[in-house]
Amino acid sequence: MNAAPQNPQDHHTITTLDQLTALFGEVGEASIRKEVAYVHPHYRALIEASPFAVLATSGPGGLDASPRGDPAGFVHVENETTLLLPERRGNHRVDSLRNLLADPRLALLFLIPGVGETLRVNGQATISVAPEMLARFVMQGQLPKCVLVIKVEAVYFQCARAIQRSGLWQTPAPDARASLPSPGAILSALTDAAIDGETYDRELPARQRATLY
Repeated sequence: MNAAPQNPQDHHTITTLDQLTALFGEVGEASIRKEVAYVHPHYRALIEASPFAVLATSGPGGLDASPRGDPAGFVHVENETTLLLPERRGNHRVDSLRNLLADPRLALLFLIPGVGETLRVNGQATISVAPEMLARFVMQGQLPKCVLVIKVEAVYFQCARAIQRSGLWQTPAPDARASLPSPGAILSALTDAAIDGETYDRELPARQRATLY
């Protein structure tokens, strides 16, 4: 019996660690030694300077990566192995929080405007609604919905190449927003106009201001 013909693409698919190592080479010393299991004072400075982070989680429903932002230092360094992340009001999907109930592991990617290096933190989180914890993160008179208490497992900086290649911190083109579909246009298209896109866009700025916190 003849064997089934092999898919030519199989020759071009990486499936083993040995293949991956051969493709990229060995990890450099600096890339290994920059990772620590605690918040070093230099890493603390980066966290405290960051107004924006991406939170990644995993759960039975799949993966989630969502933005978090507040004035710089919004993620509080409680000590060298604990971070506190307030959860503000949003769209009530709570994808990240649902994932954390099933799997406490998470990853954070901190960005600082104008700085090429980013900071990566891996750890595990619990969700706290302790009144004294919430009271520490009042913004504009509003408490956060909850606070993530993150036990740090790994911290390291990421080099600036991705930011440099993307030109992320360069001045955006004046018509950048105008050239892209608006939130209302997207919702109108996805709902066959059941959601009035023009009304949604018109009301969105005021709604965001009123519900920021």
